[in-house]
Amino acid sequence: MDRTSIEPTGQPGADHRAPWSGSFDPRWVAAGLIIVLAGWVLHSFVQAGLVACVAAIASWPLYRRFTARLPRRIGGGVAALLFTGLMTVFVLAPMMFAFGALLTEARTLLLAIATADRQGIAVPAWLDSLPVVGPWVASRWQSDFAQPGALLVWTQRADPTALLGWAQSLGQFMARHALIVGFAILLLFFLYQEGESLAGEFNRALRHRFGRRAEAYLTVATRAVRASVNSLLVVGLFAGLATGVAYAIAGVPHPAVWGAIVGAVALVPFLGYAAVIVLTVRLAVTGAVAPALLALGLGFVVLFCGDKIVRPLVARDGIRLRFVWILMGCLGGFGAFGLVGLVIGPVALALAGELWRQWTSEIAPPHANE
Repeated sequence: MDRTSIEPTGQPGADHRAPWSGSFDPRWVAAGLIIVLAGWVLHSFVQAGLVACVAAIASWPLYRRFTARLPRRIGGGVAALLFTGLMTVFVLAPMMFAFGALLTEARTLLLAIATADRQGIAVPAWLDSLPVVGPWVASRWQSDFAQPGALLVWTQRADPTALLGWAQSLGQFMARHALIVGFAILLLFFLYQEGESLAGEFNRALRHRFGRRAEAYLTVATRAVRASVNSLLVVGLFAGLATGVAYAIAGVPHPAVWGAIVGAVALVPFLGYAAVIVLTVRLAVTGAVAPALLALGLGFVVLFCGDKIVRPLVARDGIRLRFVWILMGCLGGFGAFGLVGLVIGPVALALAGELWRQWTSEIAPPHANE
């Protein structure tokens, strides 16, 4: 017999205790310490891991179709690399376009304001006609901004330390999210390459712990992830098309471009409102007051409908929760995990709902035989 075997030998004094016995077992302490240490090492990459997992689960059917169409001589690693590149371009290209366009518009707006400040920014004619606050705001404008260089003097009153702190915070925010995106792309490639084996191991572990219920949990989670991601894409398309049409009706210059910008950034809650405000300020500075107010109202209405109505309606069939639960899952998940929380939140509530249904079915009294 092989003496190196880890099976019990049957000798006197051999430990025949079951792994889950109530006696103290140092192996479980060591395993717990290893898990805690591993979690502490990887806690900075949790958000990147969640993003990669969500993207892999949502796009796995597309990945399977993609690999099925490739020539057989192309290996799994090359296929995973190609599809990761396609997914990266598909997701990041619209966002980069939107942010670049917003930065360009913001720069143009600031240059226009700086040029106007050299001669003094005259009080807009419509400002004095505003009810209640119009005359007061017009008088303050006349005293603070109507003189040449007044805006430059006003900006020089700002605390340089506060501006430097704000710039550092912005730089840290951008660097952190660039790191998250980079590691999410790397992990996404790994998941595409090793997805089959990882899914098999995960399924076996869940079946060992939950039995037959594991398949129901996996089905609910997978369906909820894909429904949430689909709702994000539908909201972006809805916001882009609806705002483009609304801006064309309102007489906004380049309505298709602004519709594309709003649609791209509308994936992130509240960021679409920032794009609408930038457009409104740009139109107001050029003197187009009526189009500015109309663009502001229509843009806010479209974004509100997309976030609060379209997103829950699209995700409802896949998540199988009521409207209010999907809405709370999206908002609560975004507050807890950021952008990926828009998917994680509804998925968590969908799993909780499945647990509740199973528990209530188990404790339900048996039906009397008729």
